Amino acid sequence: MAKVNKAPTRYKMHVKKGDTIQVISGRDKGKIGEITTVNPKTSQVIVEGVNVRTKHVKPQQEGESGQIVTFEAPIHSSNVMHYSAKEKTVSRVGYTFSEDGRKVRMLKKTGEVID
Repeated sequence: MAKVNKAPTRYKMHVKKGDTIQVISGRDKGKIGEITTVNPKTSQVIVEGVNVRTKHVKPQQEGESGQIVTFEAPIHSSNVMHYSAKEKTVSRVGYTFSEDGRKVRMLKKTGEVID
């Protein structure tokens, strides 16, 4: 019998694109940045200015010179936490309802509404 491939699991993420976060573990611990890309299949995020890698690119055409390209590599979403710029602190995320009845995300420590 052949093994049947299931669809890849999509993980529930506590962060979204555009959120301001602080890295809480790893080589870049303490850095603050904004999320540019979210990948729910691997539960990874790409953060501006965090986990910067360099790649040496060979020349593609004759006469062209090679170059060194820097880019942000993805990090796991469990290594980041929401950051409040006003209070300068990190916090977990809770959910509450706004005055008009919409469900919104808020920081548990400060009560600041994100959405």
